[in-house]
Amino acid sequence: VNMDTQIPAPHRRPGQLGEEIEERIVTGVYPPGMHLDEQELAAAFGVSRTPIREALIQLASIGLVEIRPRRGATVPEMSADRLCEMFEVMAELESMCGRLAARRILPAEQARLKEAHLACEAARDAGKHDFYYQLNEVFHRCIYDASHNEFLAEQATALHRRLRPYRRLQLRVRNRMASSFTEHANIVEAINAGRSEDAAALLRSHVVVQGERFTDLVATLRQMNSPSEPAPAGAL
Repeated sequence: VNMDTQIPAPHRRPGQLGEEIEERIVTGVYPPGMHLDEQELAAAFGVSRTPIREALIQLASIGLVEIRPRRGATVPEMSADRLCEMFEVMAELESMCGRLAARRILPAEQARLKEAHLACEAARDAGKHDFYYQLNEVFHRCIYDASHNEFLAEQATALHRRLRPYRRLQLRVRNRMASSFTEHANIVEAINAGRSEDAAALLRSHVVVQGERFTDLVATLRQMNSPSEPAPAGAL
């Protein structure tokens, strides 16, 4: 199997490797059913097998890779319907977090939430999608924590991790990053003002990916895998 070629970077950490591998899985460069050979991946990324193995274990923990005894790592199937279902559940979990956060958030947590929101602004203005997503994760974690429901926060965090590559890559859909920041502003206002039902509705709408937004996400993923083809409508 040709694992693609890349300029060697011997100092890549497993987390960085994991992000690059997960992006190739999500965009179809490494398609469902493909065997991910550690030696070939190590050669492609210019690293030893150890960080590759660690990266694959990390990806297996969130379901993006399957590791079986004596068979190694493979890319599992992920249908569009399954992905849409996962986003629906994510939207409801975040909505619940927002509702509880608006009722339970403490003054110090209000300040942290606003700070996390404002930190995203520079990344938005610079057009740095991946950096924005890192800050976006902090923003959403502030909401989970402010719900003061540890079990709910654990479930939301687990599904958030599972959907991380898709949530990160959807920011590359045209105008999505700017829209995300505006939606964050409304969410912060609702939570900090104690408007629980508004916060719940805003977070549900912010997270769920369906209809045109889902079509745009799929088109963007396909375009990233086929850069030589004309860009589909609604994709970068």
